[in-house]
Amino acid sequence: MATSISATGLHKPLSSSFHGGWGTSICGDNSIVLIKSVPDVVRVAKPVRFRPMMKNINEGKGLFAPVVVLARNIIGKKRFNQLRGKAIALHSQIITEFCKSIGADAKQRQGLIRLAKKNGEKLGFLA
Repeated sequence: MATSISATGLHKPLSSSFHGGWGTSICGDNSIVLIKSVPDVVRVAKPVRFRPMMKNINEGKGLFAPVVVLARNIIGKKRFNQLRGKAIALHSQIITEFCKSIGADAKQRQGLIRLAKKNGEKLGFLA
């Protein structure tokens, strides 16, 4: 099976011819060897996922870190986290009331709460 294509209207006529079938032009004569060399099943290893750790980068640092660590060791981790959660909630309420009194919007309030968290990390309250 032979097909020829030619272009006219140019100074030099272009012509191209294609000889052979699609099977030999794509795979060549070694198509059976190629098919046998490809495995039937390809196994892919499961990707390793690391758990994100919520950890303070300033842990153990800061002015109040030794006091916080000592309190946590004395009263226990569970009770300490409960008290710290209550203190953080109370502080957020105080910031909210302050923002209401000066007329700050929710975006400014959220910014103040984030700033308080960063300051608490630097001072060692979240150690």
